[in-house]
Amino acid sequence: QVQLVESGGGLVQAGGSLRLSCAASGRTVRTYAMGWFRQAPGQEREFVAAISWSGGSTDYLDSVKGRFTISRDNAKNTVYLQMNSLKPEDTAVYYCAARRVAAPHRAIYEYDYWGQGTQVTVSS
Repeated sequence: QVQLVESGGGLVQAGGSLRLSCAASGRTVRTYAMGWFRQAPGQEREFVAAISWSGGSTDYLDSVKGRFTISRDNAKNTVYLQMNSLKPEDTAVYYCAARRVAAPHRAIYEYDYWGQGTQVTVSS
């Protein structure tokens, strides 16, 4: 079993930055692909970014490309999402997820473990 705990969310002004962290425990996720998803009020959860087990392959939602960067430190069992140039439309609860396969994927149903989420609010 894997437990995922997100941190680093908060309130930031438009144009600002935040760095989200996702710490895994219970067992190592170094062979798992990891993803970040988000859900805004009244909307469905959507894919944001994903990374392969090695970090060699990444994928991003078009609207965050060039602003967000996903990375991982397998020695620390932790995944990060660096978010720059934040916009009010980035406001959402951000979730970390783990997939028991090495390759990243965009589909929610492909992920086996989920964290509880961390709130990100971007003010205009």
